[in-house]
Amino acid sequence: MSGAKNHDYHILPPDIVPLLGAMSALVMALGAVAWMHPAEMGGWGGATFSLGMIGVLFTMFMWWSKVVREAQVGDHTPVVQLHLRYGMILFIASEVMFFVGWFWSFFDFSLFPTALPPIDGLFPSKGIEVMNAFELPLLNTLILLCSGTTVTWAHHALIHGDRDGLKKGLWCTILLGILFTSIQAYEYAHAPFAFGKTPYGSAFYMATGFHGFHVIVGTIFLIVNLVRAYKGHFTPRQHFGFEAAAWYWHFVDVVWLFLFCVIYVWGGWGAPVHGG
Repeated sequence: MSGAKNHDYHILPPDIVPLLGAMSALVMALGAVAWMHPAEMGGWGGATFSLGMIGVLFTMFMWWSKVVREAQVGDHTPVVQLHLRYGMILFIASEVMFFVGWFWSFFDFSLFPTALPPIDGLFPSKGIEVMNAFELPLLNTLILLCSGTTVTWAHHALIHGDRDGLKKGLWCTILLGILFTSIQAYEYAHAPFAFGKTPYGSAFYMATGFHGFHVIVGTIFLIVNLVRAYKGHFTPRQHFGFEAAAWYWHFVDVVWLFLFCVIYVWGGWGAPVHGG
């Protein structure tokens, strides 16, 4: 038959979702610019940004829902799964470069502090108390390392057909991720310095804050996989959705290890410690 499929690729049908996502991203970007420049652009930035964000979130929900349905009806052949893995690897590589930018700014601030206000040749600047790296930050490091082991446990359980172990491993990882986020929120609430007041505070909150955002995204990713595990979606031979979430979670773990060593330990070395 002329319409019979004779290849291993999945040809997507026409869909308006990519166009919706592109337009939503444009609206969100314009809103963000206007929001950050209210004097020049007026007061429409916040509402526009929120509208664009809603569109982006709706696009993500619709897109990934379609991907899940494609996997369930057999469209994810071995060739398609391979290319999905390539896509996830490239996505994580782009995330690595995103964090390289924040590390770069932190090293630039710390190695050339004479170019920063106040010009006292110090980083952190005089009068700033840093957090004790070996209290809550160290605890959060141990929590994330433990979560890396539990998601690996879940992965091995899935590969060996142990669905009970898969669910338990995912539950443990999700709870550890929520615990990490809660401790970081407590740390921010009791931080001795504010965001945007000094170069140290800005670099600290941007780097650790974006990492915290990634932890929240990763936790949501794992929750979706837990729901799918209860629905019986994954098999030992086909579980890219879980594999992608596990890769992402390990990436979050590794980034935190660098953040802990660079920003908490090395970045605050020699500075007065808050509460010390």
